[in-house]
Amino acid sequence: MKESNTLLKAEHVTMQFGGVMAVNDFNLCVSEREIVALIGPNGAGKTTAFNCITGIYKPTGGRVLFDGQVISGKSPDQITRLGIARTFQNIRLFHHLSVFDNVLIAKHMRAKQTVFSATLRLNRAEERRMREETAALLCEQGLYSHRDEMASSLPYGLQRRLEIARALATEPKLLLLDEPAAGMNPQETQELTDFIKVIRDRYHMAIFMIEHHMDLVMQISDRIYVLDFGCCIASGSAAEIQHNPRVIEAYLGVEDENA
Repeated sequence: MKESNTLLKAEHVTMQFGGVMAVNDFNLCVSEREIVALIGPNGAGKTTAFNCITGIYKPTGGRVLFDGQVISGKSPDQITRLGIARTFQNIRLFHHLSVFDNVLIAKHMRAKQTVFSATLRLNRAEERRMREETAALLCEQGLYSHRDEMASSLPYGLQRRLEIARALATEPKLLLLDEPAAGMNPQETQELTDFIKVIRDRYHMAIFMIEHHMDLVMQISDRIYVLDFGCCIASGSAAEIQHNPRVIEAYLGVEDENA
C-alpha cells in the first residue's frame, strides 16, 4: 500500500557485481512534488542506484517501490509507462532527427492506438493530437523556434533542455536527472537551476537528481542523500548536509594528524 504522499521508495537496495558492492543497503524516499538530490564522490554508486530504480539493473537485494507498486525487476519501458522518466549524464538524443521529432517519438509512449489501427491508418486523430501536444511542449520549454533544426546542431545547453523536454513528453510523475549540469558553464547552470524549479511547479511532479554542482543542489533541493562507497552516509536538508562531518570527510578527506 502506498504511504501518504510517498512516490518513490527504495528499501535496503543492494547491487553487487561479483565481489564489488556498488550499492549497499540503500534506503530512499521521494514524496510528491519534492526535489531530492543524490550526491557523493565519483564512484560512490549514484548512477548504479539510478539504474536500479529505472530497471537497467535488477537489485541483488532489497526492492524499489513507485506509487505503492514494487517495480524491482520490471523493464525500463514498463517503468517509463508507470510514470518515471530519466535523462542521462551523457546526452542521449536522436541527433540526426529534428527537435520536433525527438519529442514526438517520446509522445508515442502514451499513444492510444493498436497495431490494427496503425496499419489501417485509423489513428490520424491520435497522431494529430500528439503533434499538437509536441508543439505545445516545445513552446513551454522555449524550443519551438528550433523545432525544425537537427538535434545535433543545438548548443549544449539547449540539447540538455531538449532531452528534458523529451522526458516530459512521456508524462511522468517522477523525473530523474543524471548530472543535468554536466559540461555547463555558470550561466547555463543557473538557467538550468531555474528551469528545474519551473518544471516542478508547472507539471506538479517530483524530481530526483544526481548532481556534482553543489550550488545547484543547495539552491533547489528539499532533501539531499549522500552516498560514499555505495553506502548512504547522510541525509537531510541542505543546511544539515553542508555541516555534516561525515560528508565533509567524504568530499575533502581527513587531514593526517601525524603529517
